[in-house]
Amino acid sequence: MRILCADVGGTSIKLGMVTGDGEISGLTEVPTEGKKGGARVMENLISGLEAFEGYDAIGISTAGQVDREKGSIIYANDNIPGYTGTKVKDILEKRFKRPVEVENDVNCAALGEGWLGAGKGMTDYLCLTYGTGIGGAIVLGGRLYRGVGGSAGEFGHMILHPGGRECSCGKKGCYEAYASARLLVELAREKDPSVSNGRELFARIAEGDEKMAAALDEWSGEAATGLASLVHIFNPQALILGGGILEQDAAAESLEKNARELIMDSFQNVRFLKAALGNTAGLFGAATLHIK
Repeated sequence: MRILCADVGGTSIKLGMVTGDGEISGLTEVPTEGKKGGARVMENLISGLEAFEGYDAIGISTAGQVDREKGSIIYANDNIPGYTGTKVKDILEKRFKRPVEVENDVNCAALGEGWLGAGKGMTDYLCLTYGTGIGGAIVLGGRLYRGVGGSAGEFGHMILHPGGRECSCGKKGCYEAYASARLLVELAREKDPSVSNGRELFARIAEGDEKMAAALDEWSGEAATGLASLVHIFNPQALILGGGILEQDAAAESLEKNARELIMDSFQNVRFLKAALGNTAGLFGAATLHIK
């Protein structure tokens, strides 16, 4: 079986052909142009899919909360205005005359990691991605847990500091308002306004910059608080952690160290794992919507 897969992100739409035995080919990208609205995103997605042929089905991994049965977008934030309510499955099935399945991007990443990546062979794990926001997914008993409305795993919106920093969701004190990758750069700039991005921050840490190391420790302390709570709630085999920030050994090590100091002794068998599939995790996960 050959599944044409797409991963709709905030900046780009990644596409590729995935076979039932886990081979991927034809990797390419097209711009999302999310700020131009949901209709433009669908135009770009269709344009990208039209470049492929010889497939049996289509799997879509996408930003936003997804109604799995209907294949539509329950909610999307202002990164893609007008995307909420988009009937992705119906639109693509009418256009391409192939069966289409649609799932949230972090859920797809979790499925991909479970099939071929860091979660292979595991039945109970959590996936978190740290970027502009914090995405989450829950796998229990070998199955993705979606919740009653299909939107379980919104770890980024746990309230850690009631009345605290404003979050993109409109509430205050959310986990992602304190532990996203964006916040790490903000913390660094508070200590030194000349810092322009995360890459520079980690380069300076490697050179022994104590201010930048302090910013990282402050960030990882907040991130660890959320992780410790999740470990105590779900008692998973592993936490699979992704996002560019956690590709940095300094960030991954600091986060695990701070989290383990908060985790009860009886839960210390949890494993902290880096996501293994990188930018292809969502594509592989989208393929499993048809394969498994």
